[in-house]
Amino acid sequence: MNSSRALSGAGALFFDGAGRLLLVEPTYKPHWEIPGGVIEHGETPSEACRREVFEELGLEREPGRLLVADWAPRDGEDRVLFVFEGGLIDAAEIRLQAEELRSFTFVPPEDAGHFLIPRLTRRVTEAVRARESGETRYLEHGRPPR
Repeated sequence: MNSSRALSGAGALFFDGAGRLLLVEPTYKPHWEIPGGVIEHGETPSEACRREVFEELGLEREPGRLLVADWAPRDGEDRVLFVFEGGLIDAAEIRLQAEELRSFTFVPPEDAGHFLIPRLTRRVTEAVRARESGETRYLEHGRPPR
């Protein structure tokens, strides 16, 4: 019997009117993220994205199209992570949930790597490219397979 577990997550890319990417600072981990989280049992990736965006940002938003699906195992867990188009957002719309998030910021997409861990930087970079090209991309460890 295999002892590894499967864990899936879903998040969204939101941008402001100036084209800057929304990043959030969770209270429960030491690095920045995009809005999103773990997919619960019986929940679809888009349902999880919608729920997480509401829980973290206080926004009721339907996720847009899928930008990337990333196979990214870590710490003995097989992970599949989905990133959806979140759309445009104004900072005034955000109602941070204090138990989830410490703060948020908007950054030029090319500067996201200054905030994000390397594997998330790769995933977000590919998601931004997919958004710009109109594609959906399949990734492994944040990179297109060879």
